[in-house]
Amino acid sequence: MFKLFFIILFFLFTDVAYNQTRVSVDGKIYYLVDAIVENGDTIPYIKLREIIILPPKVFTSKKQEQKYLRLVKNIKKVYPYAKLARNKMYEIHNNVIVLNTEFEKNKYIKVAEKELKNEFEDELKDLTITQGKLLIKLIDRETGQTTYEIVKELRGSVEAFLWQSVARIFGSSLKTEFDSEGEDKMIEDIIVRIDNGQI
Repeated sequence: MFKLFFIILFFLFTDVAYNQTRVSVDGKIYYLVDAIVENGDTIPYIKLREIIILPPKVFTSKKQEQKYLRLVKNIKKVYPYAKLARNKMYEIHNNVIVLNTEFEKNKYIKVAEKELKNEFEDELKDLTITQGKLLIKLIDRETGQTTYEIVKELRGSVEAFLWQSVARIFGSSLKTEFDSEGEDKMIEDIIVRIDNGQI
């Protein structure tokens, strides 16, 4: 009965289980999970991600619905890049802090930049101006830093100023911040729905 309980538990939390350590015992595969002990009983402890339940979207006009659907389409296109930027920033930061000299740090950053450029340059060139502005906001949302601050940190003030000047030509700013409670409330709502699998 105890074994059956764990088998059912693993099927219920398959995506969580796959992130755990796999162990083979007597030819059978088991997953190690965190556990807590309460009153002498060992209980599996699996942390589930928070899911925010939102009501279905109601539109007052066809035009409003089309505008919303356009925004959803644009967010779905750029949101993965913002999450990737967050992950790459953490990776670069963690790798740079263990390097000893400024030369090693600059060399590492140039190699990382070249790899990213080779992998994503063509895709990012295909973004519209609207999608580019949206990406700048979402990078701030995901990393807690504006795109300007990231460029300044990794490439220096001069390069950050140059890229900011280019952004200004296209009516944008690398210093744009994400405001989830103000003008970007709708974007936040859409991202929550995307993360929940609602849209």
